[in-house]
Amino acid sequence: MIFTSEIVMIVAAQTVEMQKMVSFSMIRQRGSRLKERQHVISRVLPGSIAEELELKPGDILKSINDQPVGDVFDYRYLMNDEFVTLLVEKADGELWELEVEKEYEEDLGIEFENGLMDEYRSCSNRCIFCFIDQMPPGMRETLYFKDDDSRLSFLQGNYVTLTNMSEDDISRIIRYRLEPINISFQTMNPELRCKMLHNRFAGEALKKVDLLYEAGIAMNGQIVLCKGINDGDELDCSIEKLAAYAPVLRSVSVVPVGLTKFRSGLYPLEPFNREDALRVLEKIHFWQKKMFEKYGLHFVHASDEWYILAGLELPEEERYDGYIQLENGVGMLRLLDTEVRRALEERRGDDRSLRITLATGKLAGPYLKSCMDALQEKFPKVHAEVKMIANRFFGESITVSGLITGKDLKEQLAGCDLGDRLLIPCNMLRSGEDVFLDDITVEELAAFLKTEIVVVDEDGADLVSSVLDPPDHKKQIRRQMYEQTSSSNCGQA
Repeated sequence: MIFTSEIVMIVAAQTVEMQKMVSFSMIRQRGSRLKERQHVISRVLPGSIAEELELKPGDILKSINDQPVGDVFDYRYLMNDEFVTLLVEKADGELWELEVEKEYEEDLGIEFENGLMDEYRSCSNRCIFCFIDQMPPGMRETLYFKDDDSRLSFLQGNYVTLTNMSEDDISRIIRYRLEPINISFQTMNPELRCKMLHNRFAGEALKKVDLLYEAGIAMNGQIVLCKGINDGDELDCSIEKLAAYAPVLRSVSVVPVGLTKFRSGLYPLEPFNREDALRVLEKIHFWQKKMFEKYGLHFVHASDEWYILAGLELPEEERYDGYIQLENGVGMLRLLDTEVRRALEERRGDDRSLRITLATGKLAGPYLKSCMDALQEKFPKVHAEVKMIANRFFGESITVSGLITGKDLKEQLAGCDLGDRLLIPCNMLRSGEDVFLDDITVEELAAFLKTEIVVVDEDGADLVSSVLDPPDHKKQIRRQMYEQTSSSNCGQA
């Protein structure tokens, strides 16, 4: 059973056409509540099994097949059967025993107040490159939470260090076949890993990779590269050791450390320059060629920043192995370009007249400009100006659009003629809300700039549609990368 990287913990409403046989008997037991964790239902999806069972928000799931439910993975595993018996406590304390016959892996169609159905596990490391340690004071509390929870690796795509995982956690992953698991390696040198994570157990934690590998649990890896620390020969050695886990370890991304201006008192780290980027790419391309010859996959991938910093063209689409590391910034710009041009091929050009402004970070700016040039070839009277926003809040070395604040947009777009509407990417916004990292809302920004703002989804087809078609006021949810909030919403930075 493989879980996707979506943060939506409980699947969407089930189709009412599927034949279900449901019988239930009511057990009247008012009085003492069971002591196990309270899994409170927050939503019952229309047309679902749960709606047929007359479950309601506020009801509490007590057990499945007489087994306690520790968290969302227990829930999913136990719900895979075609016959399940549920014990549910109603709001008035009454206990209902519900016997359900359903399709294999069919869900009840409920969501819980706590998406993980358990407490979040915070990080026990003090990584020298931690982005959260580089946050300024005075921001909302959730932005300072450091998660290192393996469950978020399966459900949300987060990368975990393995230092927070017990033998029981590893055994459960193997027993439930929870895969793929995303692992933040940083280095395969145990002593250096202890130093980088500031955790004396960080090197020992690498032995857990052997257990996952031997069990055939699919893995993806990440290396956050820090200049003069885990680059150079250390990077070469790490890739060589990680390659021994292929193809169970399906991919490894190499991303440059993100450095904000709020690093006072932290470990001294330097930004990479063009020459550094060229050396990193040389190593990665060497290993790509070697691994492709052996396994038919390129295995190790450089994030888009390396190519931009080196002044090189992005790799062709085939080199990304199906964009396996897309959410880690590997191939996002190549995919955007491909999707935009494909969407344009499906449209017939015309003489409609529009003036649009797109706001983005410096990283994606030139590629968005290229996409808009291609659009204008087919729609010559559509003028789309790309505004590259400097990140003055975190520091101008931060170039991704997902970390641009409402304040920077206000200051740098004030007084500009933005045309018919302003387009912003969905990754600028907080999960589930039209709110930027600094708590300025899209509504406030629109009022300040005196223009309509359209939030654009991640794919190129939606970008083309947002430029050419009437706005539909979509709301998109941010991929949680640096912020841990409620896990009942979905969203990519």
